[in-house]
Amino acid sequence: MVSPAVLLLILFFFIPVFLAFGLAFTNARLISPRPAEFIGFENFSTLFGDSVFWASLRNTLYFAAVVVPLQAGLGLVLALLVNAKVRGTNFFRTVYFIPVVTSIVVVSLLWEFMYQPDGLLNNIIRAVTFGHFEGTDWLSNPRTALPAIMAMSIWQAVGFHMIIWLSGLQTIPAEIYEAAEIDGASGWRTFRYITWPSLLATRVFILITITIACLSLFTQISVMTQGGPLDSTTTVVFMAVRTGYEQQQTGYAAAISLVFFVLVLLVSGVQRFLTRERA
Repeated sequence: MVSPAVLLLILFFFIPVFLAFGLAFTNARLISPRPAEFIGFENFSTLFGDSVFWASLRNTLYFAAVVVPLQAGLGLVLALLVNAKVRGTNFFRTVYFIPVVTSIVVVSLLWEFMYQPDGLLNNIIRAVTFGHFEGTDWLSNPRTALPAIMAMSIWQAVGFHMIIWLSGLQTIPAEIYEAAEIDGASGWRTFRYITWPSLLATRVFILITITIACLSLFTQISVMTQGGPLDSTTTVVFMAVRTGYEQQQTGYAAAISLVFFVLVLLVSGVQRFLTRERA
């Protein structure tokens, strides 16, 4: 019964992973008449001396450092709001979740139009400031391109994490809140001593999934900026794909992927250690 799933897992996960590990130590190219040759750690020495790689790594970590807390925090706030026993919560749950089920390519294209010099965002800025500020070409400005993608990414995915937070909130027994209310606990104390500790498993899951998604940032970059301007939005995954397919340096791209794998493993391990349940 499990053989089809196991077969697909082997074909599309284990074999590519093993190939990436092997190709990282060769000079393989995507289309080349010459067979790949073993070159040891040459790809890695070239990579660590590549300024574009360090820029992409810096952009990736910057993106994760901003998006992870904001997206997780905003998702928790929305979950607390839609978890309230008031009318209309189902409507707002649906509204907040719509961007999640919308294709990320479509969302990226829509926000790209919004960020244009004559787009919706700049028109709103001009209207609110009565023409005193004109805005900017958000995706063509190295200072604003990555923050603009951050804002879009938070908006697009926050509904998904709201649902995860909401599922965690609904596992907390109502009797505990009733006891806290009888004891006269304020809303903040109820959240601090009941809600937050009870969401330990949920927040660990959310932090790890958001972090992995942020470190894997690719689609928004590919659609909206193609890594520009001046590599200000190039990420590690985008660099690996561009190197492997556009530049056809398969071995070098595999080395980038291997470094990315180690990065994700380290960050996830640190997060898991810091959020572990202490005795």
